[in-house]
Amino acid sequence: MVKKRKPQAASAQPSSDKPATLKDLLNPDVLNQLKAQADQMRAAEAEQREKNRKQAEEARKAEQKRREKDFGYLLEQSSMDWRKYK
Repeated sequence: MVKKRKPQAASAQPSSDKPATLKDLLNPDVLNQLKAQADQMRAAEAEQREKNRKQAEEARKAEQKRREKDFGYLLEQSSMDWRKYK
């Protein structure tokens, strides 16, 4: 009979053998600048999304106002049966 071998765990290596990451290699000042720039980009993106949302809302309201003045549109949207009132 042959004994089964247990697989060697990869976590058995000491943590000091881990390769250096980019975060470890960068100067803390540069890292802080990058974080600040990322925050600014997120804020600008959120502001742009809000601006686009407001613009779409204004366009929708303008279209609704235009439709309210169109008698044909209002007649089509009416739920009443106008033939009853002739």
